[in-house]
Amino acid sequence: MNDIRITLIEDHDLTRVGMKTALQQRPGFQVVGEAANGTDGLKLLLQHKPDVAIVDIGLPDIDGIELTRRFRQAQAASEDQSDTRVLILTLQDQEDTVLAAFAAGADSYCMKDVSLDQLVDALRVTNEGNSWIDPAIARVVLRQTQTQTPPTPITDELQQVAITAAEPEYNQIIEAYPLTERELEVLQLIVDGCSNAVIAEKLYITVGTVKTHVRNILNKLCADDRTQAAVRALRAGLVG
Repeated sequence: MNDIRITLIEDHDLTRVGMKTALQQRPGFQVVGEAANGTDGLKLLLQHKPDVAIVDIGLPDIDGIELTRRFRQAQAASEDQSDTRVLILTLQDQEDTVLAAFAAGADSYCMKDVSLDQLVDALRVTNEGNSWIDPAIARVVLRQTQTQTPPTPITDELQQVAITAAEPEYNQIIEAYPLTERELEVLQLIVDGCSNAVIAEKLYITVGTVKTHVRNILNKLCADDRTQAAVRALRAGLVG
């Protein structure tokens, strides 16, 4: 298996050097570039096309959200077929910042107090094409959505859930294909930031079974990835 190629964009030298050193000591990771500001970081992303970019929001010139937005625009304009994923690493957990990061094209969101093991897990999940959301961030999004959307009732007879907070076209799909109890358990663990391996361990099922549940959840929620599924689930009150 090839190493996960990483670019670090972080303005604090000690933090950046510390992450680089720690990741290079872990098998399966290769740091292919680093930058201390957004301008240089954008150039690195376009030049090296890493598997995953770790981007700090608080950069000194253009912030991490704007950097992510410009990178995604540059990819679209050049019809770049590379599949670079963006993992935001920051101390900021404000609702508007979190949602703005995902809207700009970020794939995962970690707080800077994350442990090295959690960061490694987040990088692997992100590289697999899924999204990793820090549990603290999931709670932030939930607090916001609970003030906007009433919780969706659980149907006792079927032990399944219909999403009434989604767009009308999604309602029709979910009414026909509601989430099962097991899918709701998996969905809750996705929102908690668990990888497929961790979900399998917690639910005493195989990773292959987890992947099947995740695929079914994405289909039922009309979501492109785990982040979108988590946000829609939180907005609909499916998980807490």
